[in-house]
Amino acid sequence: LTGAQDGSVRMFEWTRPQQLVCFRQAGNARVTRMYFNSQGNKCGVGDGEGFLSIWQVNQTTSNPKPYLSWQCHSKTTSDFAFITSSSLVATSGQSNDNRNVCLWDTLVSSSNSLVHAFTCHDHGATVLQYAPKHQLLISGGRKGYICIFDIRQRQILFTFQAHESAIKALALDPSEDYFVTGSAE
Repeated sequence: LTGAQDGSVRMFEWTRPQQLVCFRQAGNARVTRMYFNSQGNKCGVGDGEGFLSIWQVNQTTSNPKPYLSWQCHSKTTSDFAFITSSSLVATSGQSNDNRNVCLWDTLVSSSNSLVHAFTCHDHGATVLQYAPKHQLLISGGRKGYICIFDIRQRQILFTFQAHESAIKALALDPSEDYFVTGSAE
């Protein structure tokens, strides 16, 4: 799966030189993040205008429409994570109301899809990591802060400053004992 500054999103197969599917044409908002769900049957794309779009991967048309497209954040959607069987999605980004980390239910109508919004990360959340064993979300912000959320209780557990500049990367070890942060500096 490839995403570009011009907003295009294309899917390729290792053994074929031509694209299989063009999910988005050039001329859309820049792609900020893309993932497949754990089952590999859906892919999601976050963009610079705050949208998250999700497609079924097994499309037969060359330019399929997303089955879900929401504006999750008013400024940008910087990262997202499929939670559980991908019916729940967490997003991070920047919104005018500082609700910069959100949980969404993909199985209900778009008007009722926001499950919970966390007010955190002044100037926006840049990255997100899901820890499934502990049911935690870890987010990093533009000012170097880390927030850890319990998604069952829907509350912030910890907030601390890890860096002096924006958090650009988060990694979680497989046993979920440790996580590592990387910053712009």
